Amino acid sequence: MFGNHYYHARIRKAVASFGRIFNDIYVIRKKSDGTVLQTLKVPIAYAPRAKYLERIRENQSLADDTKVAIKLPRLSFEITGINYDAQRQLPKVNNFAQQTTTNSTTSRTKFNVSVPYIMNFNLSAFATTQDDALQIVEQILPYFAPQYNITIKPFSSYATIKEDVPLILTGVSLENQYEGDMASRTVIQYSMDFEMHVFFYGPVADQDIITKADMKYFNMGAGLQDSDLALERQTITPNPSNIIADSDFGFNEVIKLASDSDGEAIAT
Repeated sequence: MFGNHYYHARIRKAVASFGRIFNDIYVIRKKSDGTVLQTLKVPIAYAPRAKYLERIRENQSLADDTKVAIKLPRLSFEITGINYDAQRQLPKVNNFAQQTTTNSTTSRTKFNVSVPYIMNFNLSAFATTQDDALQIVEQILPYFAPQYNITIKPFSSYATIKEDVPLILTGVSLENQYEGDMASRTVIQYSMDFEMHVFFYGPVADQDIITKADMKYFNMGAGLQDSDLALERQTITPNPSNIIADSDFGFNEVIKLASDSDGEAIAT
């Protein structure tokens, strides 16, 4: 129905870019005198929050070692929604072109106008102590005021095309599990909601490059029976004719009177 298959991996790139932002967060545990006891890199994975909570609850008792509980601190994130953003929609005539990789002198690649969407992400931080959780949160919040821009290459085959993608922090919430006895494991969770403003692109196609512009001028209604009277013909071509996108070139301009039947240029 919609034509040939195409795939720009926009959602996959958005997910990878989001996870890469929070891939270098560390937690440092110290003594009361400031001596560093342990430095931990906080792992991050794409997984639903409920799945991690269930995995953490598998060993709630500190006295029962039959199962190994998931190690904390840890980060997880997931997509929570994808919604159309009408405010950023551009007119459909706003297409752009890029030089092709095959024959740059006769054709170019046409990219249709993009369609804006908002991707909603949820980032959850899990920790066993409040200090570990606060270290994670305070390494994230200062970068969002509330927007942080990341650069993404939307097309794998065209590395020179880049776009800035805003990532907006919309809210932070805290959940602390107080239920259970003193021997039960405590889980502190900070949940952060984000909006990523992305663009989706349709299929791309090669089209011919215009190398000649031919214009005719008429005197409206000056001919017989109110017909249009031909005055002259103007032809514009690039010089040289085998130009490419980065060439330094000019134009050849030829103007001929409509009555000049032999084709000889009368003005240039």
